[in-house]
Amino acid sequence: SGLVLDTLPRLLVGRALLGVAVAGVMTATTALVGDYFLGAARSRFMGLQAGFTSLGGIVFLTVGGVLAESHWRAPFAIYGPSLILLPAIALFLAEPPAATRRGEAGPSDETSGAALWVGLAGVFFAAIANSVAFYAMPTQLPFFLHTLGVPEPSRAGLAIGMVNVVSAIMAFAYTRVRARLGLTLVFAFGFALLATGLLLTARAGGFGDALGAMAMVGAGLGLIMPNLASAALQKAPARVRGRVSGGLTASIFIGQFISPIITQPAIAMVGYAATYAWLGGMVGLVAFAALCIFIGQRFHTE
Repeated sequence: SGLVLDTLPRLLVGRALLGVAVAGVMTATTALVGDYFLGAARSRFMGLQAGFTSLGGIVFLTVGGVLAESHWRAPFAIYGPSLILLPAIALFLAEPPAATRRGEAGPSDETSGAALWVGLAGVFFAAIANSVAFYAMPTQLPFFLHTLGVPEPSRAGLAIGMVNVVSAIMAFAYTRVRARLGLTLVFAFGFALLATGLLLTARAGGFGDALGAMAMVGAGLGLIMPNLASAALQKAPARVRGRVSGGLTASIFIGQFISPIITQPAIAMVGYAATYAWLGGMVGLVAFAALCIFIGQRFHTE
């Protein structure tokens, strides 16, 4: 719709419809992954999904920048290729039989109530914290680089692109990391990497420093994103898998929404470096909480 609409209210309506569509696709995709794959195969697919999501960010952001050189409407054409997927969706995506969905070893369909949702609340909170920290990069980093004497938009784009490149690499390695560390420790490791990247961003004195910090941020994100979906699906019995997928999707977008609401006033009060340091501390606390949960699980097992 952005190719043809020419007023702000109409554009906002178009973006609202896009938000509804994205929420539906993300929720359905996560739920179907839970239905189609079990155990290690599910973790492997989650890593592939996160990796290709990052690669898509690299390709489409680059193409969007090129198209924007010709006309401000042109980047909206990027949504067009999604129509190519419609025949594949019709041919290959089928609703798994209920018996198949119930065949997984894990939470039973009787698992419900407070015990289920309290456990999932931690995953949803981690998703919100991850989104708040991540979206502080594309929304604030170009302005921060400008204060460091790097005003070129192309270099800011390169720094943000570094996040996607390293994130894709780590996501493709997610299955092996998950096999070695386990679900909870991957959270601790991923959020520790993200916290380190944010703290390095706060200490950056130039473009080279920022580029290295973005690589660390990408490494953390590449582990966190597939692990969020894996954790949610592992905890959810088949009966509520759709609702759990919707809760995870909502948490991701809540974090995206509130990220500039949190960071912009903080930047106005204390500056970019201190804001990134504060975000690093917040994410570091999430990593510490995950480590404590891991230690508690080991102690309980022994």
